[in-house]
Amino acid sequence: MNYETTIRAEAADGVTTEYAGAHTLAAPRIPRWLLLGGGGLFALLLAIAAWFALAGGEPVAVGDDNSQAPVVTVITPGTTTVAGQIEAPGTIAARRPMPVGAVGEGGQVLRVTVDAGDWVQQGQVLAVIDRSVQIQQAEAQAAQIEVARADADIAQANLDRALQLVERGFISKADVDRLTATRDAAAARVKVAEAQLRELRARNDRLNVLSPASGYVLQRNVEPGQTVGGGTGALFTIASGGEMEMLAQLSEDQLASLSVGTFASIVPTGSDKTFTGQIWQLSPVIDQTSRQGTARIALPFAPQLRPGGFATARIDSGSYTATVLPESAVLADEEGGFVYVVGEDNKAMRRAVKTGAVTKQGIAITQGLSGNERIVLRAGGFLNPGETVNPQPQKK
Repeated sequence: MNYETTIRAEAADGVTTEYAGAHTLAAPRIPRWLLLGGGGLFALLLAIAAWFALAGGEPVAVGDDNSQAPVVTVITPGTTTVAGQIEAPGTIAARRPMPVGAVGEGGQVLRVTVDAGDWVQQGQVLAVIDRSVQIQQAEAQAAQIEVARADADIAQANLDRALQLVERGFISKADVDRLTATRDAAAARVKVAEAQLRELRARNDRLNVLSPASGYVLQRNVEPGQTVGGGTGALFTIASGGEMEMLAQLSEDQLASLSVGTFASIVPTGSDKTFTGQIWQLSPVIDQTSRQGTARIALPFAPQLRPGGFATARIDSGSYTATVLPESAVLADEEGGFVYVVGEDNKAMRRAVKTGAVTKQGIAITQGLSGNERIVLRAGGFLNPGETVNPQPQKK
């Protein structure tokens, strides 16, 4: 079967050409935009090649582009003179606690005259113990003195009469000696009876519990009606003179850097008030378990200083030279304190440090830094060791 096919081709110049003929194949059509785009891409590649050829350089690797590195603020702290200070925990205690108990025979407590928190004077009665039986014993002994004195008077009278009769020859010398001995024995019995009475009265006086010194009553462990004796234990505890102290726990190195007479500031737990004390004794031994010793810091009396309470001591330990960093630059984990140091290659490296006193300017670094390094000021916790950073000096 014969048929005629007509093909219309659109030239690049917009002129349409028709082709007629039997069974003639049509030429493929190329879009105009594709021809234009291909020419533009070819021109761009030629321009890039020409730039590298003229610059003589090579392409920059993506990983070496520091513009994508995190920006961190760095400081070069240098060194400064820091007033040495040791901070140590401890407890408040009475410097000279005095336990006071019953020293006599004991008995039933009739009255307690003081309470915890009271001031007492030396010799003041703290508690009164029943002495009704002892009083009767003292009265009986006083009567025995009168009997002894009467016997002594009779013996003296007999001796006086015998001496008058000796001159007349009615009494022998032996009788006079016997009467003299009887008189002396009677006088001695008077003295014995008087001494026994004084003993009873002294024992009765000891039934009262007295304060051995002036001071501050810390504890009262007795109540009226209670039966007490020599084995009862302490009925009262008194701080002699009201003097207090803090028992600060320190390491061996810290103890070695201190001396008796060094001043310290004490802050009791739960209080914002500071008390000034002075070291009066350094422990001569070190605990083998904790490897710590005790510095005893004398304190004047104050109601806020309660024995048994916790406190913090800040002790002056001289001056030293160290690097001082803001708290934001010093980090810590289970391995200890550390900072991030930025090297010449702009890589942040972790460096372990040993911290010292905390001052108004920051934390003193006693080991690990010379002060000439570039230290990451903030955001160190978000960095990894060896990470490339973009360091920027801190603005003044």
